[in-house]
Amino acid sequence: MSAVRAVVTGGCGFIGSHLVSALLARGAEVTVFDAAVPDATVPYGPAGNTADVRYVAGDVRDPDRVAEAVTAGTEVVYHLAAVVGVDRYLARPLEVIDVNFSGTRHVLDRAARTGARVVVASTSEVFGKHPDVPWREDGDRLLGPTTAHRWAYASSKGLAEHLTFAFVSQHGLDATVVRYFNVYGPRQRPAYLVSRTVHRVLNGLPPVLYDQGGHTRCFTYVGDAVEGTLLAAASPAATGEAFNLGSTRETTVASVVCLITKLADAAIPAQPVDTATALGASYQDLARRVPDTTKAHQRLGFQCRVPLEQGLAGTIKWARANPWWLALPDSGAA
Repeated sequence: MSAVRAVVTGGCGFIGSHLVSALLARGAEVTVFDAAVPDATVPYGPAGNTADVRYVAGDVRDPDRVAEAVTAGTEVVYHLAAVVGVDRYLARPLEVIDVNFSGTRHVLDRAARTGARVVVASTSEVFGKHPDVPWREDGDRLLGPTTAHRWAYASSKGLAEHLTFAFVSQHGLDATVVRYFNVYGPRQRPAYLVSRTVHRVLNGLPPVLYDQGGHTRCFTYVGDAVEGTLLAAASPAATGEAFNLGSTRETTVASVVCLITKLADAAIPAQPVDTATALGASYQDLARRVPDTTKAHQRLGFQCRVPLEQGLAGTIKWARANPWWLALPDSGAA
């Protein structure tokens, strides 16, 4: 049996690089399409080796470069390229919208022309601030005002999902959407709760705790998110569907910060920060974010297997072994 030919947009990113590793381990022929250039000093992919992949540098907003990556014979495209992170969607909302919407359009159009299957990576952010949890895939969305940049990411990803399903219904595209819930793990940019907390405590700095940390999240280890993505790509029943991929263990932000500090053996008290002061009065955080993963479990066989404590301990161990990552700047929003 010949190897599957796969393209990963955003393959140099956090989840993308882990997905590339998993695909190569399964014997796939992988093309990485990314605007970033892999740096030999930064471990990437399997054992830090990029020699096993075909690399195409480019921006998903450029249809000609997308066509260079997604060639005839490509069987599946994992579309993970996006502008992600609170710091980025507050500072660069135009880029967020353009990449997440226009870039997705170019990828879908190219896949429709070549006959490739597509898995589009989306986010729990599409649900907005809906108070009724857990969120089902077909649940309503509740977003804030368009004057708040906070909602540009959620809106652009929601529209990318609409594009995907429109291509399925109008062009017969074989595509599915996966929604990630608070994914963490090795290689993640230190701009998110887990990665930034690990980065700060290992550098001897106090972890940042927004609004006393009483809000809750369901933290998903990157390996589980990748496994769910591969399951969606392999299932004919996934076509035209969206799937929540995430842990259902609801944990307060304060307890996660405390657990990271404990696992890192760092007796550093948290630095309290007021969200309105740090991020602006228009920024609206969510009290709870919990997925209903029944559909993904029943149709794909998906379930999270890595307990939070194990995933955090592994992330801390990896961070300690990679001084290049510890030397990165703290890129949190505040």
